[in-house]
Amino acid sequence: MKKQLELQETINFLKTNGITHPEVGVVLGTGLGKLVEEIDIEKEIAYVDIPNFPQATVEFHSGKLIYGNLS
Repeated sequence: MKKQLELQETINFLKTNGITHPEVGVVLGTGLGKLVEEIDIEKEIAYVDIPNFPQATVEFHSGKLIYGNLS
């Protein structure tokens, strides 16, 4: 039950911040960061600002959720 409440809190936060209809999620790690340059970014949110969201633990990783279009 607690996990469901946390998930709903996270979903509500993202919706409130304009992330409403994601079609695909891509996790970029070491070596893939340049792909961000190809994204038409609509919104960026730091992981630390997203309730119940895991934090980036690798040094030099930006730890941001990026929402936009990748053609």
